[in-house]
Amino acid sequence: MVRGPTPPGTGVIAGASVRAVLELAGVHDLLTKSYGSNSPKNTVRATLRGLTSLLTRDDTERLRGVKLAG
Repeated sequence: MVRGPTPPGTGVIAGASVRAVLELAGVHDLLTKSYGSNSPKNTVRATLRGLTSLLTRDDTERLRGVKLAG
């Protein structure tokens, strides 16, 4: 489970396998927590599934029918 963004400069706080995937994806500041199985294979699979399910800002605006501020 990804806990969410952290203040800039925190770094990626995760297990070695998850940290490697997130750093390759360009994520710089993030805190993770794993519940259940914490084998490298399962955590990398979950990380990749989470990254591929992220939506762009445009997708979110279209799905919600609103214009996001910022």
